[in-house]
Order: sequence, then C-alpha cells, then structure tokens
Amino acid sequence: MHKETRSTCPYCGVGCGVIIESRRDQIIGVRGDPDHPANFGRLCSKGSTLHLTATPEVTLQTRLLRPMQRLQRDAAPQPLAWDAALDLAATRFADTIRTHGPDAVGFYVSGQLLTEDYYVYNKLAKGLIGTNNIDTNSRLCMSSAVAGYKLTLGADAPPASYEDVNHADCLFITGSNAAWAHPILFRRIEDAKKQRPEMKVVVVDPRRTDTASTADLFVQIQPGTDVALYHGMLHLMLWEGWTDANYIATRTNGFDALKALVRDYTPDMVVQTCGIPKDTLYEAARLFATSKATLSLYCQGLNQSSSGTAKNAALINLHLATGQIGKPGAGPFSLTGQPNAMGGREVGGLANLLSAHRDLSNPQHRAEVAALWGVPSVPEKPGKTAVEMFQAAADGEIKALWIACTNPAQSMPDLSTVRRALQRAEFVVVQEAFLTTSTCDYADLLLPATTWGEKDGTVTNSERRISRVRPAVAAPGQTRHDWQIGVDFARRLQAQGIGPRGALFPYETPESVWNEHRESTRGRDLDITGMSYTQLEEAPQQWPLPEGATAGKQRLYEDGVFPTADGRARFAAVAYQPVAEARESRFPFALTTGRLRDQWHGMSRTGTLGRLFGHVAEPVVQMNAGDMVRRGLKEGELVHVTSKRGSIVVPLQASEELASGQAFMAMHWGPEFVSGVSSAGQPLAGVNALTTSSYCPTSKQPELKHAAVKILKAELPWTLLAMAWLPAERALAAREALRRLMTRFPFASCVPFANAAPLDGEAGAQPTGLLFRAAAHEPVPDELLAEIETLLGLDAAGALRYADRKRGQRRAALLDRQSDKTTLRAVLLAGDTSAESWIRSLLQQELPAQSYGRLILLPGAQAPVAMPARSRQVCTCFNVSEEAITGTLAQCSGSDSERLAALQQTLKCGTNCGSCVPELQRLVRRTLPLKQAA
Repeated sequence: MHKETRSTCPYCGVGCGVIIESRRDQIIGVRGDPDHPANFGRLCSKGSTLHLTATPEVTLQTRLLRPMQRLQRDAAPQPLAWDAALDLAATRFADTIRTHGPDAVGFYVSGQLLTEDYYVYNKLAKGLIGTNNIDTNSRLCMSSAVAGYKLTLGADAPPASYEDVNHADCLFITGSNAAWAHPILFRRIEDAKKQRPEMKVVVVDPRRTDTASTADLFVQIQPGTDVALYHGMLHLMLWEGWTDANYIATRTNGFDALKALVRDYTPDMVVQTCGIPKDTLYEAARLFATSKATLSLYCQGLNQSSSGTAKNAALINLHLATGQIGKPGAGPFSLTGQPNAMGGREVGGLANLLSAHRDLSNPQHRAEVAALWGVPSVPEKPGKTAVEMFQAAADGEIKALWIACTNPAQSMPDLSTVRRALQRAEFVVVQEAFLTTSTCDYADLLLPATTWGEKDGTVTNSERRISRVRPAVAAPGQTRHDWQIGVDFARRLQAQGIGPRGALFPYETPESVWNEHRESTRGRDLDITGMSYTQLEEAPQQWPLPEGATAGKQRLYEDGVFPTADGRARFAAVAYQPVAEARESRFPFALTTGRLRDQWHGMSRTGTLGRLFGHVAEPVVQMNAGDMVRRGLKEGELVHVTSKRGSIVVPLQASEELASGQAFMAMHWGPEFVSGVSSAGQPLAGVNALTTSSYCPTSKQPELKHAAVKILKAELPWTLLAMAWLPAERALAAREALRRLMTRFPFASCVPFANAAPLDGEAGAQPTGLLFRAAAHEPVPDELLAEIETLLGLDAAGALRYADRKRGQRRAALLDRQSDKTTLRAVLLAGDTSAESWIRSLLQQELPAQSYGRLILLPGAQAPVAMPARSRQVCTCFNVSEEAITGTLAQCSGSDSERLAALQQTLKCGTNCGSCVPELQRLVRRTLPLKQAA
C-alpha cells in the first residue's frame, strides 16, 4: 500500500518540509512539501536524494540494528539483548557516580536529535544524575550566536524570518556560504534578486564562494578579521552621519563606550588589517547603513572562532546603530547549522543553559527548573563544554562518556586529543543509527537508534519555526527512539539508587515529553504554551506563541523593547583579536574549512550515495594557483598538510576562490574517507587532525575555521588505484572493509561514485562504484593487495593479471562480457598509475572495453584512441557535466539570463533542486558564444 507522510528534512537549519513516500515499510521516494513555509516544495541536492539513503541495501550495510558490546577495546563488538545492554550501562554509570561523583560522567549529544530527545537527556544529566556535564555538537556550531544575541539583545532569539529576504533592500551575507550550506534559503535570495534587481547583495568571506560570485559587492577579508571590518564600517557610519541617533538614544545602552572604541578603527587601519581596498570598505558601510532595510545573514564564519562572540556582537552593533532591526527586511539573522540546534538551545541542552533559555548561573532559574522537574536542586557548578569535556576525559577526570547521534572522532577539533579521550575513558556508550562512523570504533557499548523516516517529534529551524517530524516506516531491526533509550536508562539508574526517587521520567510518548517542555517555557521569551501537537499537525508554528495567541511572531523587537532589565538593547564594546594561530614562517598558510554543496557533516548518510560525490569526487586541499607555482607544487600531487597538532596527506588542487596565503579543505573529510599513518606509525585522521581546540572565552566555541599550516610535497613514489562497480547490496560493506585497510598506508582514501541516472527516472537499486587510492614509500605486501582485490571482486575467475615483484608492480582487471558489449567492471593498478586517466574513463563511463584487456595490464600504456576523462559533474539531479554545459553554452546566444534559460531547457540542469544554479551562472559568464569568441 502506497503511503505519504509529511515530515522534515534532517540536514541543515533551513528546516524544509518533505513528503515521504513509502510502501510496505520501505521508503521509496521523497519530495518537497509545497505547503511548508520554509521551502514551499523545494529541496536541495541532499534533500532530493534522502530516500536513496534509506533503501534496504543501505540500511543492511550501514545501520546499527541491534545493541552490541565490545568486550575488549580492539575486539569486534558482539550482539547483546536490550535489557542486558541497558542494565550494563546503568551499572557502569552508577558505579562511576558512586565512586567518583556525578561530574565523573559526561553526555555529548547532537543538534540532529529531536527536541524531545534533547529534553530527556538534559533532564537525565542535570536533574537525575546531578551533573551539568552535558553538551552538544551545537557547541561547535551555534554557541557564539547564542552568546552574541544574549550579550546585545538580551535573549537567544533570531529576530528575523525567511520572509524578510523578500523585503530587504540590502542583504549583508557574512561568514556564510549560503549557496552551499543553506541552498533552499539561497533559492529565495535568487528569487528576491530577480524580482527586485535593485536589491543589493554584499558578501564578506575570505573565499570567493558560489555565494560571493553572485554578489553586487564582494569583500574578501583576511581570515578572522571580521570584528575589525565591522568596527571600521561603524567608524565610517559615524563620520558620514549614517547612524540613527534617535534609535540609539531611546532603544539602546552603551553606545558611548563603543563609539570611543571604534574611533581607532580608521579606514587605513582596517584596510591594512582586513586586506581590502578602502573604497570597498566605504561601499559596504554605505549600503548597510543607508539602505531602507538591511538584513544580515551569518553562520560558521563568525561562530567557529576564538572571538566568535565578539564577531556576532560587533555585527549586531551595526544593526542597532543604524536602526536596522525590528522592521520588515531588517535584522541580524543567524543561520542555524543543524536541523535542530535551535531546539537543543530551547530545552537548555548546553552545559551552561537550562530549559527555556534559562541561565545555569542564575539561582532563580535553577530553582524554577528544579520545581518543574520535581528534584531538590539543579547543580550550580558549570558543566564541561565540548572541548573541555573531551580534554577532561583525556586527562582521566571524566571516566564515562555517553555519546548520542554525533561523531566526535570526526567532527571535533584536535582529533589526537579526542582519540586519547575515547581510549582513556573507562566506559564509552555510543547511541547511533550508523555503525560506520569513526566514533563507533571506540565504543564499549553500542545502542541502535532510529533516524530520519522513523522518528517522531519536533525540530526548530533557523527562523524559530517548529515543525513535526513524523515516522513513515517502522523502526528497523531492534532500533529504538533516542528519547526512549534515555528514559529506560534513567529508570534503571533510579533503580540503582542514583538520583531522587519518584516518577521523574513518566513519558510514554514524545508528545508527553513535549508537553512538559512546553510548560517550562511559560512566561519566557520563547513561550510556546499556545502551541500543541494538534496545531503542529496542521502547520509549523513560529515562537513565541503564548497561550491565547493565534499565531507566532514573524519578527521580534518591532516595538523596540528588548528582553533586558530596562528593555533596551546593549551595544558591546568588543575589541578585535586576531586568530588564535597567526601565520608565521614555519606555518605560512591559513587553512580554512567549510562545507561541500552535496555533502552533510561527516557523511554518515550522504556518503552512502555515489551520486553525491559527482560534484566533488575525492578529498583534496585547495591552494591559490600562484602559491603553488612559487612552491613548485603541481595539481594532483600529494602534499603533507601540517599544523602544530598533526599532519595529513591529501591531493592538491588549485582554486580561484582563494587569495594568496590561504588554503581550504572541506570539513566533511574525516577518517571514514581519508586516512593514513605518520612516519612514527601513528594513525592520522581527516581534516580535524589539523584544527585547533582554541575557543572563544565566552561561548566556548572552538576555532574550527582557521589553523596555521605548512604544505609540502609528499615523497610517496609507490601509488595505488583500485576501482570497481559492485552490486548495491555489498558496495557499502566493501567500503567499510576498505576503510579498515586505509591506516596501513601513509596515504589512502576511499570514496563511492556513480554513473547516476536522473532522479526522475531512477528505479531499483543501482550498482555503486568504489574508488580506493593509496600511496607509500615502497611497495606494500602482496597479501594487502590481495585483500583489496577480494573486496573489489578482482579475485573472480577470469580476472586478468600482471605482476612484477622486482619493480613493485601489480595489475588486475575484470571484464564483463555481455552479448552486446564488454565493459571494464574492476581494476587495480599498483606501482604505476600513470594510465589512470583513460582506464578510469573506460570504467566509470562504462565504455566498450573488448579491445583493452591486455593494454590495461601494460604499465604506462597509453590509450590507442583519444579517451578524454568525463569532466566534473555540476548538476547532481540530472548528472550533467561541466563539459556538456560549456559545450551547450557555446552554441547559445543572447543575454546571460537568456543563455541560462536555453541551457536549462536543453540539459535540464538547475531545473530540479537548483543547487547548481550559482555555478551555472558563473559558467554562463565565463563561456562566450562561439561567434562572439571568434
């Protein structure tokens, strides 16, 4: 029976509504919900492929489907019954608490949990156990935004809505590549610009991203200099008389101190600090201050910083100084990174917060929460935040860790410390949906949780809009909902004498958890006492929505009254501080990190789909082309990227986006996809082996966005390339097995690929490709190569082989001979990979290969006919390459918009999710028609 279920996308903070199509407890499709006010039916490349991450083939190979116990740290985990698993967890935590005190345990949770899940774990830690050692990966994402809002406006409440994009006269996008990180919101920006071309878009970023390429004004600052820029803009606003004196006098406090501070931020000082032209600084200040309505959009570029709170506050200062807040199209709008980072903040799921935006440091707030929960008290000692928690575990202070729905062994900074923490902790519980995350390797106990399409509850998006998450299919295997696991664990702790007695966890449904959370908000800035599950069944709602109100507030502070003691907003006189690690002679490059368009976080979900690797196929570090020439480095070469904390080896790629002295690597590349070993034999992980755990002193958010590094050529002469098409039902299991082999090479990476059919024409499980790449100082043992061949099906009868042990060369190929065509299905090139280009094309494009068998086995052989490699995929939905796009554009004439329309009509690229539209526009500008070129 075909069924449709309305739910919410589990990826970014836009919070798009989705309609899940299912049949017989299997998800078979997904489309955007046309009635959801966050997306009105649109989905990005990630959201459009959600159903493909929930197929039986994916689930059986990647999901954790039953409790597992690891009896020894290096042993494989063994199945365990649920009762035995929870009893074990309760006993170990209870013993630790009795022996070492409640602060000897810690909980690290996630912005991908639902609000109901978050609420249970917050109450479990702070109310039952009596420790504030509960923090979330939202600490890595949004805690500076929280601190910035509270410091200036008085409460953690984004004052604007997505609708304000349609009313803004100036969009000031800073520290955000919204085109890739929040694609559906960016579609709304594109629409607004098309309808009102006079609207100005200013983008501030160290990289010329897809977002920056669409700007009317691009401000390419040096990494970490945002505060200096904003203060310099305010300096000019004061000089030119562009501030709103009446608003400052009647609605704010503290302006005199800020005015005195920014006096020193002269144009000369700011342009030298930020590395921008003086007229660019002037124009940015003019557009921000003099536009009728200015809306700022910002994200991790501001937050993930050792001065994250200052960056947020300095930007908000500009809104207060110019009166650009509390009216349509104006305000400081923080874009949430994760699907429910906002919901976690609402329930107090951070080490320094309590339910409903209460402060842990406030005795009255602690008393209110204790009364609500029915416990004697809530501990006043501040809890360990994310970086502090893992440092405490590495130091032996925290003995037991409970990790839910997050992957700190990939996502935390300074992974050597995190790895030491997970190894030293006496008991580690990992509550997870996917068994393939790196953190699972360190778990003593694995608890299987439900995930998207199976969960029931609520999430809150960036514009304070609460949406329902609904289950479309039954929970697979023995998986349980996160809130249920927490409740069962809490009851067992109580049975062992931990915490106060009484029915502290009486919940039988997620709605019963929600109702208690709702009551905790009564009279608070985020009052949702007028909101219920019944209302949310009808439509998503924005908070605040107090009892008696008929609708939530679209924007806040329209009356100029703020949630502070005197009702006034507060200017923050925060000084500019440089990044935690300055570039110097030993580490001359500024490494920044960011997102890829088609991937999400550690790729535990998106990484199961080969089609999502079409746009960016493999891990690389990017550099400015001029820097590469000056250092004698070439595109595609392996390089050592080294910081004070670690070193990794990755291929090098030139990038037009980067200024001289900068480097970039995507945040997604963790040890699941790129790994190796150091010269000392220590395992090396992904990009976060390099990043610093230095953090903002106020928000405790680490500076993931910047690290000082050096980049040197890696002398690894022996290389390996292995590729294969595998049946969908075993490809991901093979990839997981190959991951276990990656640490036996100084460099190795393993990624899937696909010859993807268009989404609208896809049916059934498609073969998945795997690409394994490695390099070493000398040939590796034949036994290791044989393992790789077996995993890729090259041990089959009929496989062609060549070996020259003296030269360290080995080759194998498997041809699939059908009645109408012979194709290459698998290949391994070891010792000499110079023929990669044409052999890779032969396999990936499934070209006729009947004449190439022996040639593939010949080291250094050239293809007898020209066989150009397929160019990079631009459109994921319709599998359209850059070569096809530029070839079509060369035949199109007219204006840029007319050529884009003709391109879309011919190839369909950019007509489904729209994620590739900014890149299409850039290619339109770059590719001249043939007649014009002639």
